[in-house]
Amino acid sequence: MRLPLILFPLLIVQFVWAQEQATVSGIVLDKSDQAVLPFATVTLRKPDSTLVTGVITDADGRFVLAGIPSGNYVLGVSYVGYSSVTLPLLVGTLNKTFDFGKIFLSTTAAQLGDVTVSASREMVSQALERKTFDLADNFSQQGGSVLDAMRNLPGVTVTSDGKVQLRGSDQVSVLIDGKTSSLTGFGNQKGLDNLPASNIEKIEIINNPSAKYNAAGMAGIINIIYKKEKQTGFSGEGGLAAGVGELWTRQENLPRISPKYAWTPKINPTVSLNYRSEKVNWFFQGDGIVRRRVNANEFSTRIYNDGTPNIQSQFLENRTQKLYNLKGGLDWFASDRTTITLFALWQDEYHIDAGDVPYDRLETGQRLRLWTWKEDERTRFINYAVNLQHKFLQPGHELKAGYQYTGGGEDEYFPFTDSSATRVGNDATFLTVFEYVHAFTADYVKPMRAGRLEAGARVALRNIPITYTLTPGQNSILDPNLGQWSRYTENVFASYLNFIRERPKTDIEAGVRFEPSFVKYELDPANQYYQNNAYEYFPLFPSIRFTRKLEGGNTLSLFYNRRVDRPGEFDVRPFPKYDDPEILKTGNPNLRPQFTNTWEAAYKHYWEQGSLFTSVFYRQIENIFSRIYTQDSTSAYTIVNTIPANLGRGTNLGGELTWQQALGKSWKVTGSVTIYQNHIDAFSGTSYYPYPQPFSSPASTLTTGNFKLVFNGKLKNGYELQVSSAYYAPDLIPQGKVLERYALDLGVKKTSKDGKTEWRLSATDLVNTFQIRKHFTGTNFTLDANNYFESQVITLGFKRKF
Repeated sequence: MRLPLILFPLLIVQFVWAQEQATVSGIVLDKSDQAVLPFATVTLRKPDSTLVTGVITDADGRFVLAGIPSGNYVLGVSYVGYSSVTLPLLVGTLNKTFDFGKIFLSTTAAQLGDVTVSASREMVSQALERKTFDLADNFSQQGGSVLDAMRNLPGVTVTSDGKVQLRGSDQVSVLIDGKTSSLTGFGNQKGLDNLPASNIEKIEIINNPSAKYNAAGMAGIINIIYKKEKQTGFSGEGGLAAGVGELWTRQENLPRISPKYAWTPKINPTVSLNYRSEKVNWFFQGDGIVRRRVNANEFSTRIYNDGTPNIQSQFLENRTQKLYNLKGGLDWFASDRTTITLFALWQDEYHIDAGDVPYDRLETGQRLRLWTWKEDERTRFINYAVNLQHKFLQPGHELKAGYQYTGGGEDEYFPFTDSSATRVGNDATFLTVFEYVHAFTADYVKPMRAGRLEAGARVALRNIPITYTLTPGQNSILDPNLGQWSRYTENVFASYLNFIRERPKTDIEAGVRFEPSFVKYELDPANQYYQNNAYEYFPLFPSIRFTRKLEGGNTLSLFYNRRVDRPGEFDVRPFPKYDDPEILKTGNPNLRPQFTNTWEAAYKHYWEQGSLFTSVFYRQIENIFSRIYTQDSTSAYTIVNTIPANLGRGTNLGGELTWQQALGKSWKVTGSVTIYQNHIDAFSGTSYYPYPQPFSSPASTLTTGNFKLVFNGKLKNGYELQVSSAYYAPDLIPQGKVLERYALDLGVKKTSKDGKTEWRLSATDLVNTFQIRKHFTGTNFTLDANNYFESQVITLGFKRKF
């Protein structure tokens, strides 16, 4: 494994402590008749008797102490004519609100037992159960999508096909503001590259979700949190980023194909408006991206050892794209304790992908085949939601309920031309997908003296009808036996119970989630390969976390949880996509969910100027699904069908380390290493498209990882500098491997003295080294491929608060 010199500098996603302060409450009563005691004195002192704060109970005997930092305290309650009570109080690491409940005072001496209460101390950058990244500090990735912003985050890998992996798995559940959304494909990764990062405040990565989260996503949860203003009055922010990519050509095109895009322009406008009064908070956010880019530019050389002519080819795809997101709504403060939120979220995305794939004789340059296409695709979604939050008299005691409706879909027109000695043909497909989802949620939280109780329910009703129209040309290769429509329905009825208990030296969180699920897939009777399919299952998903608190604020935690990965609609859709002349991607209506048991041990160590986080994890996967490859021998050309299938059992073993260190007053550095091993047991089965074929594979194991190092520095006169580098180790793929790759990013930020104006200059993949290199070994041939997709972008951005 080579570590290039580029690794010594790096981007910083700044790690900062957010010391959340605690709120403690209770009610003081007469022990003899349980009458409330108004105007009793409640004090909070340090162990050395230093007074921290105090309050008088109200007419109902209730008290609230707010703004309490972490530490050990003694709570005192006194009332004229009654014996005083003292209670030890530990503000620890789990909760933000704590309730002593009923505190009884007696007219004779009485002593209540010890009570330990913990409060939340949450690190914005990284806690044992989650990591949080503030995008305001990630200015070397400005002007792009959420996927771009995540590329250099510790523990995150962006794969060669543009998917996000957490610890070696792309089975990730993606949420927006804690909820599933159409913008991200209702929990999967669809749309991450179409979501501008400009109005995103932060990204949370939750590797070990508790039972209150949906059970989907074996690798964990990515929660994308939008910005929201809290100050009273009118406020807003507007910005514009402009950039250019594909600054130079790494390899010239093969002859007689469409030119590759060069100096590709990008525009990213953004606006955020907010008006907050005593009764209403209005908010609006809008952003968009207008751009050209080179989606793919892969050159491959195929060398045969059986006399077959050697081949050179190029897979070139140019994209022209426009996308817009609008979010607006209001928070109505119906009372001091009740808030009703109404909002709508709208997205419109349109792109044209133009592609050429020539196949030439390597030695002579003779053109053997040319495959071209021009895909025209539009997606649009709109979400409506109403949410209710009611806070009871006891701080932290609350009920949330909500309803969300989503409607929208996708139109894809895909004409393509095949020119060769075997045939000259023009074909086209037209796919229309609609998606309708009704989601109902309810969440309840009840604080206790040393923890809290959480309970809730969620109902999600999802309906996806699809139409598929073929326009065959002369010598068509389109398959007319798939039918013209399908309908996918998925109904999930979930409920959960989660309990948190904290003591001075230990705390525990335990819960269980129940998700009865009902799935039906209806197919056009004209489909000759698959039949209608329906199944149901009633799984339980337990989760547990045990934490031991050590000296100096250090912590050691043990985790266990069980999760599910349901096939996405695209995974079961039987209609193929023809953007590659040799590899045909189709879905499998017979695919079933996979289940994962995860065990993890994590340790966090602090010192004065930094910290070290380490973890070891092991996952056991049941009924694992992945794509298998079969060859269609009935075609005039060699066609490889790639179809998802359930393969049996697998495991995922690995470790993660993140180190943070302040370098003086102005510089900070963060390094991260993730190493993991994926294993799949030997498997066999039968694929049914385009005809029944057995498939099998011996057991396979791969070990890989990534290394990232981050520097962030504050310079004079409001300037900040950010330098970032990432190294991805070689990775195995079917019949070959992806070679190592690395990138260097640079960002400079200038903030005005009043803090309202900000200029940013960024450069991603500054030296253009993040290309994807692959090596395959097949039957009687080897193939080497270099994909010079667009990764280098220079962006200048401006932002103004008002």
